Amino acid sequence: MAKRTILDVEVRGKRVLVRVDFNVPIEHVDGDARITDDTRIRATLPTVQNLVKRGARVVLMSHLGRPKGKPDPKLSLRPVADRLGYLLQKRVRFSDDCIGAGAENSAKSLQDGEVLLLENLRFHPEEEKNDPAFSRQLAQLGEIYVNDAFGTAHRAHSSTEGVAHFLAERAIGLLMEKELHFLGEELAHPARPFVVILGGAKVSDKIRVIDRLLAKADVLIIGGAMAYTFYLAQGKAVGKSLVEPDRVEMARLALNKAASRGIELLLPVDSYIVEHIDFERRQTSPGRYTQPAEEIPDGWRAVDIGPATLAAMKRPLAAARTIFWNGPMGVFEIRGCDKGTFAVAEMVAENRDAVSIVGGGDSVKALHRSGLADRITFISTGGGASLEFLEGKPLPGISVIPDKAEEEAKAAIAHATGEGPTESFLPT
Repeated sequence: MAKRTILDVEVRGKRVLVRVDFNVPIEHVDGDARITDDTRIRATLPTVQNLVKRGARVVLMSHLGRPKGKPDPKLSLRPVADRLGYLLQKRVRFSDDCIGAGAENSAKSLQDGEVLLLENLRFHPEEEKNDPAFSRQLAQLGEIYVNDAFGTAHRAHSSTEGVAHFLAERAIGLLMEKELHFLGEELAHPARPFVVILGGAKVSDKIRVIDRLLAKADVLIIGGAMAYTFYLAQGKAVGKSLVEPDRVEMARLALNKAASRGIELLLPVDSYIVEHIDFERRQTSPGRYTQPAEEIPDGWRAVDIGPATLAAMKRPLAAARTIFWNGPMGVFEIRGCDKGTFAVAEMVAENRDAVSIVGGGDSVKALHRSGLADRITFISTGGGASLEFLEGKPLPGISVIPDKAEEEAKAAIAHATGEGPTESFLPT
């Protein structure tokens, strides 16, 4: 069901409290804070710019890092306010706290088209506890609530769920609308062939996604460490590769389901293996590629897919009309173990006829490192949120936003009874 968006709400002269995801990486060198990747800030610009253009008084709130419920100068959002101001080409005010008299005065002194960014929500432990009193204090800062932070929509926190119960008018932002369109509508009714690529470390993180996508996909490609749990399910040796023995039966059921549905399920036929890997220093001992169908010998660990596997992936990816990719093919953070992931990024980007959707923190990171992000149809800002959404779980940050149909029905009832607009919502 389509959700009410900011385009359905009259915002001029109103304080619009917007939950954004400005959880960006910041480096601190000699007392200076430097944002190393502003992708998430840029992603929400269409929403902020639209509200500014329409005369809203914009109050932005976000978390940054994990300050454990107390102020931490290194996790202040002040540098984000500066970067946002640069991107908007206008001043962005900053509040030293996200609640209290100072924040309220800053919000209520805004003029039409002005923007205020609040300090890190997680400087208060009540935020993650979804504390009603804290939620009520946040609600004092706005007249309309907007959620544009898909990456945190799966968390029932004060800023994502609790505050919505204290503000009658609620909507999603333009970024959230795009997320729901591509992860919802495009994957619910994909152009075919539909190819799914899943990687990463754990089968347990994605088994429900695998189960749901097996009902839709034409081809399912599995890489990363999770592939070796599937190896175990096939009775193959995996050496000391990362596996989940307690998920072997789940992997076996997935293999059986794919076979019964006639879905092509591709596992690595060769791997790059090493004897030692040091995650701290980001280095490995000298490695080698296994031969196609060769099992992984004792004492060795698979850390990437091999060239024969990439060759097998080429055909379905070139023919695909919808591609969904979540999770890297190996330990891409370490040089030498990244070739498979970057090769997959290139193959996905090369297919300009397909709708390509990439979700998940690590695969998105790899995509940006590859320099191919601008050739992908849509890159999701959600990691855990995208997985839970694909599993079919209701996301608290989305559930609290009314459907468009609900609003249309309220408006129709009001018109029929002659009551006019209700106090809670303005008709679209």
